[in-house]
Amino acid sequence: MLRAVLFDAVGTLLVLREPVGVTYARCARDHGLAASPEALQVAFRDALRVMPPMVFPDLDATERQTAEREWWRTLVRATFAAAIGARPADVDCCFQSLFILDGGAAAWQTAPGAAQLLAALRRRGLRTGVLSNFDYRLPALLDALGVTPLLDTIVLPADAGAAKPDPAIFRCALDRLGLVPAEAAYVGDDADDDIAGATRAGLQAVDVTRVRDLRELAAILGCDS
Repeated sequence: MLRAVLFDAVGTLLVLREPVGVTYARCARDHGLAASPEALQVAFRDALRVMPPMVFPDLDATERQTAEREWWRTLVRATFAAAIGARPADVDCCFQSLFILDGGAAAWQTAPGAAQLLAALRRRGLRTGVLSNFDYRLPALLDALGVTPLLDTIVLPADAGAAKPDPAIFRCALDRLGLVPAEAAYVGDDADDDIAGATRAGLQAVDVTRVRDLRELAAILGCDS
């Protein structure tokens, strides 16, 4: 019996207000760099694809936050290097601005129907949570967007010592809720990290790209009656 529904964050519960390339191009322009949004969009996608998991199990909380921040710095540097051949020193001038912006509510909004679906699931007595490969900024971001009161748990790689699609991060979330895999569903948009990862961990996997509004998932999850 389904007792909980867990969600991916980026691309599932949360969506950017504008494409990454547009944000990066504007920030670059503010710091004296010229780059097209289209080139930055492609470069960001390609750089993100080859980044290692954001997992630093041997660090304490403060060191881990620094490492996560540097993970993003490496990604931003690689993006600008691929898009316009920028040197790290040239890119670092706008990294701080990007890091602050991308961790705040000004850059994000909840996906259509997200709040309504979470509220409906909780009315049905189901537990809810977010399981994401995001960094330490996510809890504050969810709080700023008004999502936190609708969640029972938020699980990050720092909590599990593992990142999706590793089954360990799914087990961490289930342990927090006191559930077994067959009692939970996971909703996400990435075929490998979300759908395949959840399936391998024994959860019911739900592809959010099948719907335009998250409220439609109530029927898919059997919670619409």
